[in-house]
Amino acid sequence: MRQWEKDYLDVILVPSGLLLMLGYHLILVYRYLKCPQYTVIGYENHNKRAWVRRMLQVEMKDRGPAISVISSNITAATALSSISLVLSAVIGAWIGSSSTANIFTGRYIYGNRSQSIVYVKYVSLLSCFLVAFACFVQTARYFVHANFLISMPNNDIPVGCVVKEVIRGSHFWLVGLRSLFFATSMLLWIFGPIPMFLCSVIMVLLLMNFDRNTTPLHQYK
Repeated sequence: MRQWEKDYLDVILVPSGLLLMLGYHLILVYRYLKCPQYTVIGYENHNKRAWVRRMLQVEMKDRGPAISVISSNITAATALSSISLVLSAVIGAWIGSSSTANIFTGRYIYGNRSQSIVYVKYVSLLSCFLVAFACFVQTARYFVHANFLISMPNNDIPVGCVVKEVIRGSHFWLVGLRSLFFATSMLLWIFGPIPMFLCSVIMVLLLMNFDRNTTPLHQYK
């Protein structure tokens, strides 16, 4: 295949892979808003709302398990935000080093090997990790606030306020994880547009199975 035909692979396959993943997530958001019971996100949020209501009904001295659960989520969000920030710093260092950029312009890269495309790959990957970092930080923020509300003695805070904090933290957690999924595709783009497109297709097929819920929602009393 001639060089100009190889260069067009990046123009065709990379946007196609991104549109495929973006389109799937837009459909997922629509299903979650319209029919949440058929999505894993809606199923989990339904159980989290019931969990918060039950935890606020017990005495303050018995809320230790609830605080431990939220603290575990805060720890996980903090760890992932730290990892995302470290990877962003590493990629930023690569962008600033011209010698390392030449590693991914060799002949074994099937596609556009120009220096500008290499920097676009780095910036795209960096953007995904920065979005993930911001989302995980927000996750920790909302869970910390929920922890304060649950552990407050003799409070008359409405249950809906605590539920809102937990659900918002869960939403940011989900967006952070999806940003890492996009980062995986961007990472494979460094090795060519074909691995990136195949990764996008396989990831969408797997997520279609993982995001679908077939378990009926339990009606808590």
